Amino acid sequence: MSEHRRKPPQGGGRAAARRGASGAPSGRRAAPRGATGSPSSPHGPSSSYESGAPEDEERSYGGRAEARRAARNGSVGGGRRRAPESGGRGRGRGYGPPKKRFIDYPRAGRSGPRRWIPSWRLITGLVIGFFGSLMAVAGIAYALVEIPEVANAAKAQNNVYYWADGSQMVATGGETNRQIIKYEDIPEAMRNAVISAENKTFYKDKGVDPMGIARAVVNMAKGGQTQGGSTITQQYVKNARLDDQSQTFSRKFKELFISIKVGRTVSKEDIMAGYLNTAYYGRNAYGIQAAARAYFGKEAQKLNPSECALLATVLKGATYYDPAGYPEIDPSANAQANTERAKKRWAWILDEEVKDGSMEASERDKYTKFPTPQNPRSNVKLSGQIGYLVSLAKAYVVNNTDISARELDQGGYEIHTTFSKKKVTELEKAVKKVRKENIKPKLRPDKDKYVQFGGASVNPRTGAIEAIYGGEDATKHFTNNADTTGAQVGSTYKPFVLAAAFKNGIRDKTGSANQDNAQRTVINPKSLYSGKNKLKIKNYDGTVWTDKDGKEWLQTNDGHQSYNPPSYKIDLREAMRESVNSAYVQLGMDVGLDKVKAAAIDAGLRDDNSMAGATYPSFSLGTSSPSAIRMAGAYATFAASGKQRDPFSVKEIEKEGQSVYQHPSKTKAAFSPEVADNVTDVLRTVVEKGTGTSAKLPGRQVAGKTGTTDGNKSAWFVGYTPQLSTAISMYRMDDDESNKKRQFLEMFGTGGQEKIHGASFPAEIWQDYMSAALKGKPILRFPTPQPIGEIVGQPVVPSPTQTAEEEEPSDTPTPTPSDSKSHSPTPTKTPDPTETCKPWDPSCEDDGGASEGGDDDGGVIGDPGGESPPPTGDANGGNGSGNGNGNGHNGNDGGIFAGPTGG
Repeated sequence: MSEHRRKPPQGGGRAAARRGASGAPSGRRAAPRGATGSPSSPHGPSSSYESGAPEDEERSYGGRAEARRAARNGSVGGGRRRAPESGGRGRGRGYGPPKKRFIDYPRAGRSGPRRWIPSWRLITGLVIGFFGSLMAVAGIAYALVEIPEVANAAKAQNNVYYWADGSQMVATGGETNRQIIKYEDIPEAMRNAVISAENKTFYKDKGVDPMGIARAVVNMAKGGQTQGGSTITQQYVKNARLDDQSQTFSRKFKELFISIKVGRTVSKEDIMAGYLNTAYYGRNAYGIQAAARAYFGKEAQKLNPSECALLATVLKGATYYDPAGYPEIDPSANAQANTERAKKRWAWILDEEVKDGSMEASERDKYTKFPTPQNPRSNVKLSGQIGYLVSLAKAYVVNNTDISARELDQGGYEIHTTFSKKKVTELEKAVKKVRKENIKPKLRPDKDKYVQFGGASVNPRTGAIEAIYGGEDATKHFTNNADTTGAQVGSTYKPFVLAAAFKNGIRDKTGSANQDNAQRTVINPKSLYSGKNKLKIKNYDGTVWTDKDGKEWLQTNDGHQSYNPPSYKIDLREAMRESVNSAYVQLGMDVGLDKVKAAAIDAGLRDDNSMAGATYPSFSLGTSSPSAIRMAGAYATFAASGKQRDPFSVKEIEKEGQSVYQHPSKTKAAFSPEVADNVTDVLRTVVEKGTGTSAKLPGRQVAGKTGTTDGNKSAWFVGYTPQLSTAISMYRMDDDESNKKRQFLEMFGTGGQEKIHGASFPAEIWQDYMSAALKGKPILRFPTPQPIGEIVGQPVVPSPTQTAEEEEPSDTPTPTPSDSKSHSPTPTKTPDPTETCKPWDPSCEDDGGASEGGDDDGGVIGDPGGESPPPTGDANGGNGSGNGNGNGHNGNDGGIFAGPTGG
């Protein structure tokens, strides 16, 4: 190798260490060819000159450990190492200071855990960089956001509603009665009320509330619902941004910067005017001017401080604070509950204004009476039945989709409903016919005034609501009578008792003391029960039922009549046909009222405020008050051989040509076909030979049930064919919102009739409507029911030594009552006091007890909760209907049927 290719001598490194460890002279290279010096001599003349190393590097290492330490410390033989020359190969481990890095992490020159602990310079730099970047992003966002325009926020689109056949029903929503007014035209009292209620620091803050933002961030981080802006400025920004109403973090982030910009660049007067001109006050009213007209029928300038406080109240949420109520959206948002909530907040706002110094105490004392807003008025497009249909569809959208009431009111949706224009027209025509021919309020004001009808028609195969009748006119009568009204359903509830008996069976009287563990026997429609009037009702184990006060229950029949003396035996088919209360009340006790309630819910009724408590025997007689829609839907379950589908009114929703919702098809097996088809078979006899003959449809099979309640305050007919299930209700109630004691009224003499039954006007309307609705439709037949259950309660034949009044049970059966002819009721026959009964016989009862348990076609008489005192025995109002817990209309008198201790 040529000499000029040799590297300059190296003073360290691993090679040197190894050479030192082997005894080679420190810093000495191997002698080149031709060298005369001895490599082993430390003092040879050629050792220092040839190597070029200083003399102190001539010392050899003492061992490997010293060599390693020397290499690590950058020295040879205890001396300080020289920095390697640039470009040499000496830039190895342990040579000189480390190369500088922009971010010294992990830290050079440190070993162990210290290498991973950032320096204070690094931390400071990162903090400064983070906040600098954040400020840059904030600056860009602040510069890019635009201040919303009030005029743009005033724009709204129509919602278009379509009939089931795709034709347009009505376009409504875009014509919202909104008018922007100037700040000077907004009453000072309104501005003060809003500030005291929502943002006391309005004139001091910069448009945002840091604490409110922190609460919103924490809530979102926890996965809770996003919170709206807490300042008036933020609320104004939210209201004005109609292009985006999504509850997302990015939207909230953008709104924050808009609010900051608005707070810094827009005057407080303009912000206040913008907020009050874009806020939603309910009743389809956007802005203070529209709200003043909708609630008080006046211009905003003419509002007094009390009225302003009420409008500030509804800003919290019209659904729950508008005194008119929105029960179609939420049953808890009824007029009574809303009025109570509104009164409390209205008074609180006025008191806060005094505390804030914006109202004198003397001025506050003038406003002690809650202002009475006018009834909500719909536009002419929503007159007749259209308003009820739109209201029902809107309620469905709000309760079953992700579209909020506010978003729906902003418009732009195409809503395809299930309503048949033909059927709606025919149902309204049928009601108008009966009303015109029979209801004469001018002729009989004390009998025919306040008469109301309601109706609904449901398709059993789909659950689609095809028609409703909500009242005379949606712009005049504001309660939708097809929805929950509080009218109890009476004996139309008995099919649920029968379905429970077919599904669960009756409990064995000699079985376990625990009713849940008792043996059960599924029964047959020919099973026999007592048709006796003033029947003493027993528990399933044969003991006499008593209430919490120890009083017994005597159940009466319609007209106080008994059936089939002297045995009083009546089978369940005939008892349904003649609507015999005593038989079905005892059947309900034998099955268990909890099972009866479960069967009603399985069929489609709701377990809500409309469902009475299942603690009194009269529960089986219809003390509950479901809507006509729910009753039609529940009977549709029987029509569909036990397949239950919830009633619905909207098939699909579109926006900007895209489908945003489709009704999901859900079917539940509520009952087996054997159970449902046998219930249908029994209900067919009601129409063919019983109380419902006025509902016959020539050439078609019809199943149905009449219902009349205690005190003759409501009457129903619910019936169905294989294609359509329809419920019709009739009642009297003063529904004037100004009447705080709204209650159901008796219908004795109404329509010129001595008494209203379900078989009268309701069945007549049902027959007229169904004839027209099914005209031209195929004639379908119900499925043939399969045999079900056992016959229980066989009749007995008296021994030769016994009289008819003293008959004893025997094992010899007698023919059951024939279904071929209708039974004519016979007067009550009081049995001999010496008559004895076997404990297993459900129909052999002793006479006696405290009071009558029922009247008419369902319900009970009680005092003071009942309709009239019993003719004999103690007053037993506590045995009222089981609806005395307020499940009756408004709970005014413990329910329509009940005494004060009803369930």
